[in-house]
Amino acid sequence: MAAIGLASGILLGLAARLGRFCTLGAIEDALYGGSTVRLRMWGVAVGLAIIGSFGLMGAGLLDGAKTYYLSIRWMPLASVAGGLMFGYGMALAGNCGYGALARLGGGDLRSFVIVLVMGVSAFVVLAGPLAPLRDMLFEQADVTSDPPPGIAHRLGLLTGLPTVPIGMTLGGLLLLFSLASRPLWQKPSAILWGAVVGLGIVAGWAGTSWVAASSFEALPVVSHSFSAPMGETILWFMTGSARPLSFAVGSIAGVWTGACLGSLIKGHFRWEACEDPRELRRQIFGAALMGAGAVTALGCSIGQGLSAFSVLALSAPVTFLAIFAGAAIGLRQLIMGFQPAE
Repeated sequence: MAAIGLASGILLGLAARLGRFCTLGAIEDALYGGSTVRLRMWGVAVGLAIIGSFGLMGAGLLDGAKTYYLSIRWMPLASVAGGLMFGYGMALAGNCGYGALARLGGGDLRSFVIVLVMGVSAFVVLAGPLAPLRDMLFEQADVTSDPPPGIAHRLGLLTGLPTVPIGMTLGGLLLLFSLASRPLWQKPSAILWGAVVGLGIVAGWAGTSWVAASSFEALPVVSHSFSAPMGETILWFMTGSARPLSFAVGSIAGVWTGACLGSLIKGHFRWEACEDPRELRRQIFGAALMGAGAVTALGCSIGQGLSAFSVLALSAPVTFLAIFAGAAIGLRQLIMGFQPAE
């Protein structure tokens, strides 16, 4: 499981450093840079991930109902609240967890602080002192009814059509919409690295599904996410002799490794630190919000925005829109302030 997380995580790390694949960067470009290239790049990744994931389901290599995002009850309020928290925290921190890992791979020590704070914050809400409050407000429960909380599954129930063709059609439509842009085609590397990210998500599903089916132990079928896995990785480094390696630990290590290789290839590796305590204070607060928000929403910008989207979980588009809205509010505060112009 860890080796699969490592290998597919390296793809995501390379995409971040060589392809500039970044959630906050895509949102900032769209809102303030007059460019949707990186947002469409995200769409390419999601579209291919959907096609690949439902292709695995059609080939019998992945049971969609056993994936994390389709095996738990969807809570719309948790998606909205957690997504807004995560998006706003992402803007304050200057990166999501995935982006912070990528920057850490390039020598940015400020991102090391973000990674640590986000991992600890996630576990404070997931299993620490704030866990009872989270359970009281947003009690998680396994899915006990059919169909699972997925867009394609619900459309299949309504139309009587097979789930797999519906999912692959929706993925194809999203891919075509994302590719329908001349500026995107003027940057073919953006299309390439978006496809690499989509492949990394599909590889996570395929690998963990294969191991789970072959193992004598009950193992989860998962793909990449960067909130609770950060906390899990921190715990593994402290208690590795008592905790087994997992996909999450391999994924975190893979993204960092890929980002480090990418920064060395580009010649961008350099040690950086924060010189302004106020900036670091803002980033720490943002990282804490991201950790708490991701656990509340059951996924971060990658977990919900890519992995959950790849199996068309009902939570994915709602959470991603909430993350976008939260990031827009945070960017508005940082760039322009909330005071009206005179």
